[in-house]
Amino acid sequence: MTESFAASRWTKGNHLFPTVIEVTETAVLRRKRSWFSANELSIHLSKVASVRIDTGLLWADIFIESTGGS
Repeated sequence: MTESFAASRWTKGNHLFPTVIEVTETAVLRRKRSWFSANELSIHLSKVASVRIDTGLLWADIFIESTGGS
């Protein structure tokens, strides 16, 4: 089962290509697209140390910290 969360199009840098965070059974993925490229970052669930969400009036910031390692 995969859960997907897309950034608001009103935030900086997300007007045409919103950042997407996907949580799968094995990893957390962040996908950020642009006109000619895509950037994907994944962290295995066993390496996730903490998740912090700072909520505002209209949107929120999500911080995912890893335990490090190789």
